[in-house]
Amino acid sequence: TGVRRIDDLPLAELVPYIDWTPFFITWELGGRYPQILDHPRMGEKARELHADALAMLDRIVSDKWITARGVYGFFPANSDGDDILLHPNGETVRLHTLRQQADKDPAQPNLALADFIAPKSSGRHDHLGAFAVTAGLGVAERVAAFKKDNDDYNAIMLEALADRLAEAFAEYLHARARMEWGYGAAEKLTPEELLREAYRGIRPAPGYPAQPDHQEKRTLFRLLDAEAATGITLTESLAMSPASSICGFYFAHPDSRYFAVGPIGEDQLSDYASRTGTTVVELKRW
Repeated sequence: TGVRRIDDLPLAELVPYIDWTPFFITWELGGRYPQILDHPRMGEKARELHADALAMLDRIVSDKWITARGVYGFFPANSDGDDILLHPNGETVRLHTLRQQADKDPAQPNLALADFIAPKSSGRHDHLGAFAVTAGLGVAERVAAFKKDNDDYNAIMLEALADRLAEAFAEYLHARARMEWGYGAAEKLTPEELLREAYRGIRPAPGYPAQPDHQEKRTLFRLLDAEAATGITLTESLAMSPASSICGFYFAHPDSRYFAVGPIGEDQLSDYASRTGTTVVELKRW
């Protein structure tokens, strides 16, 4: 347990973890990589973009255009209803989760992330991990320089590559966390298998379908002291700055999986407002 910092990860370590498919979507070229490179209509444009991206990526790595920083930690945890109680340094921090309320077959339960942590009543000791990474430090200044030279192409290219490196960092760190936590020690996965998520556990992010409430980013940042560790800040709307930054939680349960909470009823919304010490009106903002 405890928190670990990564102050300046060599960017070359992240390159094998890059998922190129979303990069092409940024340029409105829909199709999976590497197949898109041979697409009869989009292939030529895709190959040209990929070559330019690799050339810039070489510069980013060799000239250290970007600083990659991260922080991650593991905390004793148990679930308490639909909440998760974490115990960093002897204190108790409550993470709130939401439960699906869909009409389903009885064999398909409505899920909440808290289901993947051992209940307090079980007497079992469980753990939850958390992380925050950025590959955005240094990007804004260089993008501004490109735009000053009216070079929008390279400005967009750099932002797109920084986003890919941030996602690669999240994938790299999740693999490292599984090794250190022990439940991934036997993994022998290729980068392609990692991108297919062929491993145990999940890393859902606040503000995404399994945990739609962006406000839980504040809990995560407090647990990790993420701003001090990485330079990532939360804006008033709870976006992360710099933009090429990612945060989330590590669940190790072998049955843990991603899901979408989807629409919830006024009953759960009122209960969630009570649990989080806020109002229904405030919650609907997020």
